[in-house]
Amino acid sequence: MRCVIARFPFDLTRSGVLESMKGVKPEPVSGESVIIGRRHYPAKQVGQVITRQDRRDFSAGEVLRAMAQLGFTCRTFTEAAPARCDSPLQRASALLGAPHLSV
Repeated sequence: MRCVIARFPFDLTRSGVLESMKGVKPEPVSGESVIIGRRHYPAKQVGQVITRQDRRDFSAGEVLRAMAQLGFTCRTFTEAAPARCDSPLQRASALLGAPHLSV
């Protein structure tokens, strides 16, 4: 499949991406990610490996679009809104993951 990343055209295939990422240790994911095999890779790491370009030259969105078109599962980072905690008991309960208590 032909795609454009950082204004450069690339002919990518699913098997080519799998081969390129074989043996690459995933970095910690803190934003957008791509699932390749059973591993979660940051989108920028995948883009750097498959294009051999600097991460500053392309956006994570460009990589996510290309990987989604090739059939890989992509996840975008959505920051959860902080839960409203009125009392110290509710705050502690929320930190522990317990159900919301009414005081």
